[in-house]
Amino acid sequence: MASSAVIKKSDAVVKKRTFHRSPFYQGWKRFKNHKLAVIGMVWVVLFLIAGIIGPYVAPYDYRSGDFLAINQGPSWQHIFGTDNVGHDMFSQILYSVRSALIIAFGATVVSFVIGIILGLWAGLRGGIADMIIMRAVDFMMTLPGFLFALILVILLGRGYTSLILAIGIPGWAGYARLIRSLVLGMRDGEMVEAARALGASQAHIARRYMLPNVIGSMGVALAFGIPGDLTQIAGLSIFGMGLQPPIPSFGNMIAQASDNILGFPWLLYFPAGIFALTLLAFLFVADGLQEAFSPKGGN
Repeated sequence: MASSAVIKKSDAVVKKRTFHRSPFYQGWKRFKNHKLAVIGMVWVVLFLIAGIIGPYVAPYDYRSGDFLAINQGPSWQHIFGTDNVGHDMFSQILYSVRSALIIAFGATVVSFVIGIILGLWAGLRGGIADMIIMRAVDFMMTLPGFLFALILVILLGRGYTSLILAIGIPGWAGYARLIRSLVLGMRDGEMVEAARALGASQAHIARRYMLPNVIGSMGVALAFGIPGDLTQIAGLSIFGMGLQPPIPSFGNMIAQASDNILGFPWLLYFPAGIFALTLLAFLFVADGLQEAFSPKGGN
């Protein structure tokens, strides 16, 4: 019994030491030393929580307006004021957070899935497949992403699914190029060559050897991609091609408030300020992840 307890304790110590030496743990230690990244992470978490529970805790429904409280400044009843039809701005922002998260994360997933599939295929197969995919990447990179998204919205409509596809489809090229470059650096490694010699399929090699080694770099790319998608969502709304009113969105509120900024500045300051802070928070997190998982990062 005593020897069994000693063995279990020894195994626990070994596991703890192994975890502390793992790339994830070392990366997390470096990330925690990046103060702005930690502050950004706190804001991002609060933003995510607001997007999940916001519509359930919003004091007013986004469709209901109080015509007796039009263009009122911040007060105890409406802490962010009201707009020109009596909508509570705080409630509008909570609903806008959910809309932004649904579209931004959906578009990022679409871009990432297309990019990772084509990037892995190009890097592993090489030859004609690599040439065709990389020419497609070059073509997509030369197109203005926002203009392409605007055209797709005109063709597909202004719903959630349409906006996710319109923003996500043009964004795959950057992910594909990054993944291909990472795969090329590992394609001729000893582990991959040994797996090929044992008859492993390309799918098995990609899943077993390639994907685990590109997760860190792809996490950084995703963290940089989300604020870009958020900016495109707002840009489409400002051009009148975002979500159909009365569904709230940051772009719609900013566009509508810009005409009344002198008389009712809170209509612009609150949504624009929260949106700008969110973009900065995601960028700080991405920068922290880049430093944490960079091969040149400190210990």
